[in-house]
Amino acid sequence: MSRRTTAIAAALSVLAIGSPLMNGCGAKSIVTGEVPNAAADLNSEDILSLNDEIADFNQVIEINPKDALAYLNRGVAKFNLKDYQGSIADFNQAIEINPQFAGAFINRGVSKGNLKDYQGAIGDFNKAIQINPQDTLPYTKRGLAKSILSNKKGAIADFTKAIEINPQYAYAYYLRGTAKDELKDYQEAIADFSKAIEINPELAIAYIYRGMSKSNLKDYNGANIDYKKAIKINPQYAAIIQNLGIAKIELQDHQAAIDDYTKLIENNPQSADAYENRGIARELVGDLKGACIDWRIAADLGYERSAAWVKM
Repeated sequence: MSRRTTAIAAALSVLAIGSPLMNGCGAKSIVTGEVPNAAADLNSEDILSLNDEIADFNQVIEINPKDALAYLNRGVAKFNLKDYQGSIADFNQAIEINPQFAGAFINRGVSKGNLKDYQGAIGDFNKAIQINPQDTLPYTKRGLAKSILSNKKGAIADFTKAIEINPQYAYAYYLRGTAKDELKDYQEAIADFSKAIEINPELAIAYIYRGMSKSNLKDYNGANIDYKKAIKINPQYAAIIQNLGIAKIELQDHQAAIDDYTKLIENNPQSADAYENRGIARELVGDLKGACIDWRIAADLGYERSAAWVKM
């Protein structure tokens, strides 16, 4: 495998579907029974606020120990503190009080997923579906769990069911597209990403994945266009810039690729991927000295492959 294709494979793998069960659904009120997305890094103010919420729910539960919703909401706060075992204990209490509380099963399943108990998560999503078969959320969550367990066809079936219930569910089209892409059904994946974008033109992640599917079909120009659209929607997507740089390398627009990786490095000076790929682009324009400098930095950041390139 050439340096260029090795870098492409490495960068694309960053956006693989193997993400936590919480990814993608967006935050909703905890009263609805859905756990919102947990912040990647909680600051001290977030932690204090969540602990205050837990203290408030402790008082509610002390007054009424049979308040299933209070247990659910306290479980959500614990989840957001990444106390997954503690959240499961609260969701267990909510279910014990109300065995038909579909939202508690969904949330418990999500917590189990974050503990990598995907089979247990699927069991909880199954129960939520039994209670309310017209709710799209447990189908998408179950589909994500199946996808993580490499059951792509099962995942597609669940995402399809969610779409049947709600034909305007852009996120379900996006998820189904990712599963189809994993099965190398790139044309069908592109169709799903395009439908997701038609419903929600601001769904930046759908542009990313559509670009990746196009890249897999060697439509690098189409991929480049999609990555640009995604960046316009959300300039903070460092991974998009990474893929945009790869697409520009494939289009022989090496200087533009160098510029993109330079921007990425400015945003994230610890990105070994960016240094390695900028080195590749510099090598392709004949700047061997600059390439070696970038590969040395990538090596210092832990990339042994880059260290080997410097020695060649």
